[in-house]
Amino acid sequence: MTVLMEKLVAFYRNSERPATARLRLSRWLLPAAALAIIAALMVRAPWKRPALGPMPPGGPPGAGAPSVASVSSVSVAMTTKGDVPITLTSLGTVTSLATATVKSQISGYLTEIHFREGQMVEKGDPLVEIDPRPYEAALAQYQGQLEKDQALLDNARLDFHRYQRLIKQDSTSRQTVDTAAATVRQYEGIVRSDQGLVDTQKLNLVYCRIASPVRGRVGLRQVDVGNYVTPSDTNGVVVVTQIDPISVVFTLPEENLRKLMKRLRDGAQPVVTVYDRAYAEKLAVGVFDAVDNQIDTSTGTVKLRALFGNADGALFPNQFVNVELLLDTQRDVVVAPVSAVRSGAPGTFVYVVNSDDTVSVRRVTTGASAGGNIAILSGLAQGDRVVVEGADRLSEGAKIRVPSAPSTRADRARP
Repeated sequence: MTVLMEKLVAFYRNSERPATARLRLSRWLLPAAALAIIAALMVRAPWKRPALGPMPPGGPPGAGAPSVASVSSVSVAMTTKGDVPITLTSLGTVTSLATATVKSQISGYLTEIHFREGQMVEKGDPLVEIDPRPYEAALAQYQGQLEKDQALLDNARLDFHRYQRLIKQDSTSRQTVDTAAATVRQYEGIVRSDQGLVDTQKLNLVYCRIASPVRGRVGLRQVDVGNYVTPSDTNGVVVVTQIDPISVVFTLPEENLRKLMKRLRDGAQPVVTVYDRAYAEKLAVGVFDAVDNQIDTSTGTVKLRALFGNADGALFPNQFVNVELLLDTQRDVVVAPVSAVRSGAPGTFVYVVNSDDTVSVRRVTTGASAGGNIAILSGLAQGDRVVVEGADRLSEGAKIRVPSAPSTRADRARP
């Protein structure tokens, strides 16, 4: 290598070429020399590889039994037998069975209000009163007219009977008798008309006292004492809403309708439970009531109604709730935690813990789920141990370790 470098330097110095030519020569000569030096060094001193010792029996380390580091720590649970309810969930709205806007059926001044806003009232309880004096005066007028026309009717009847006797004696004409009969019928009509007017004014006096049409809670009043109310008022006087019993209207997808109708045809009356908006508190338990007569084509759902007793007022009209309808119950089935069931290439499966602390992949068929548990229709038996936590790192035959539960202070103190 030294001889090669010395020849290159001598060639460069003794060259009789001009300086410009020597400069152009150096541009490729020096890099070439550097590459030659690197190649020579690689040939003389190849890279050292660490020497491998003799192969231990049984192959490379880790080829035999799993090392301690490869053991996965998991949580397990034991399958049991029990009942799993089949429920359908939906969103619903609390709806009153009767909402009445109380309006006046007559015109007049509001004189009294007998209710307190927000209070509960019974059917027939007085709510407001309208000034009855104009209708009392009209009633007296029509009663006087009725008495007058009644007297005229009585007189016409006497004349008619008198003419009937005279016609038998041939002392009057048939025309006179017919005229008397027509006069009687005329006054009978007038009397009936007067009686209708009297009854109308009596009804108006009843309308002066407005009573609650339903049992429920009254809302905020729309008018105050002294206002002139008419039947054409849009808002009415007050709104009364029935709250006990009360209903919840909810929807279900059309694919669930067939199962529900089959249960109804079998005579079942499904139980319906409602929860608050956050699904944190159970509000009421009721019974299924009715199905709408058509499916909404825009959403593919059908409306349903459930009835609830609401004595405690837990359900409020137009309240948003979560609904659970108990369609059926799978009884005496193997039950496992929902977290144990996984989906993947084998399908739906669980990791079953073997007696030697290894796991096996077991395909299962699942059913309904409720309360964090799921029904296992096939693939597991009662008492099998399944992995519920830490299954992401497992595979067929993997070694596991189940941490022991921490002992309590009483356990540590026990001899």
